[in-house]
Amino acid sequence: MRRFAFLLAVCSLLAAPKTKNIVLVTADGLRWQELFNGIDPLLMSQESTGMKKAQALRDKLWRETAAERRAALMPFFWKQLAAQGVVLRNIQVSNAYRVSYPGYSEILTGRSQDEAIRDNTEIQNPTETVLEFAGRKLGLQPRQVALFGSWNTFNFIGARRPGSIFINAGFQDSDVTPRIAELSRIQQQMLTPWDGARHDYITVEMTLDYLRVVKPRLLYLALDETDDWAHDKRYDQVLRSIVWFDRCLETLWKTIESSPEYRDSTTLIVTADHGRGGTLEDWHGHGRRVAGAEKIWFAMIGPDTPPTGESPLDAWQRDIAPTILELLGLDYRQYEGVKGKPIRPR
Repeated sequence: MRRFAFLLAVCSLLAAPKTKNIVLVTADGLRWQELFNGIDPLLMSQESTGMKKAQALRDKLWRETAAERRAALMPFFWKQLAAQGVVLRNIQVSNAYRVSYPGYSEILTGRSQDEAIRDNTEIQNPTETVLEFAGRKLGLQPRQVALFGSWNTFNFIGARRPGSIFINAGFQDSDVTPRIAELSRIQQQMLTPWDGARHDYITVEMTLDYLRVVKPRLLYLALDETDDWAHDKRYDQVLRSIVWFDRCLETLWKTIESSPEYRDSTTLIVTADHGRGGTLEDWHGHGRRVAGAEKIWFAMIGPDTPPTGESPLDAWQRDIAPTILELLGLDYRQYEGVKGKPIRPR
């Protein structure tokens, strides 16, 4: 009996993954505090956080317990994604800078690149990203590996070699589908308060249409407004952005589940590039001198992910790229220079 159990365990470990497609989603600077605890009692009544005229928003989101508050803020995330997948709160950033480009690069390369990437300067990523590596190993055409980002700098972050994957970021136009061509025109009439970042609505709509029409094997959706509004010290808008982000995740997952090409063969991964401060003075900021900016979170749902729910498992941001490779049946150790290891929830 023991030998049978041992052989069964070995066979389970050696079984080929069911995941054929990866969809990665990031919400820039979305704090673990809101994700796990809902609306923050410290920030929700402060005039300095933009909440002076937000009584209706407080009433909508306030509950007595953290579990109730987080479900009110992100109902899809907690009632479906977490219930059917896994959520980790103990994820640490290993890069020294705790700002966006170093964080996204760590996600996409499985390592920190502190010597080369220290801030958000628009330099081409010096390392082949996991999107490029996986696409090359799987023999995919560039359009089958796609990145849609609200922030223009993803044109530099997403690939070492421009053109190796499909990237649409910032106010970049595209006519890859009629709907995306239409959205390219609309985005020029929906200007944002921020240089280099379009509205997340445009990015999401482009992504959904690309998913339906082109059907890529690897897709990365990078959203920005949770960070932009925080820097503007508008907690009311941060909360609204999180509510909307949750709806986007629900729409994205329903689109995946309704498609024969994606249903039961797609893993959805959701995370953030950096954390933020946890006090009234620094909740809106991040960086190497801000305590808490090194702490992020990670969620995953798909055919190879057990329905663990909240997990106490510890991991690093650099572990996300190897996780993607292992889910696709690729040997992450062949990814030259990788420092992370696959996250394997139980």
